[in-house]
Amino acid sequence: MSRHPSFGNPSKAATKRNVLKRFERIDVLRKLGRWKDGDNKRVTALPKTPVQQ
Repeated sequence: MSRHPSFGNPSKAATKRNVLKRFERIDVLRKLGRWKDGDNKRVTALPKTPVQQ
């Protein structure tokens, strides 16, 4: 019995995403020194981060 195409190819799951989640962006900003835990409490309008390759 074959799998339905909507399940996708298992190798597709390992591709790099080009959109970061909020916690991933905060981690990148911390590494760059642009995020301080006590000062920044905004939920929206996070600063842009460099493209991860």
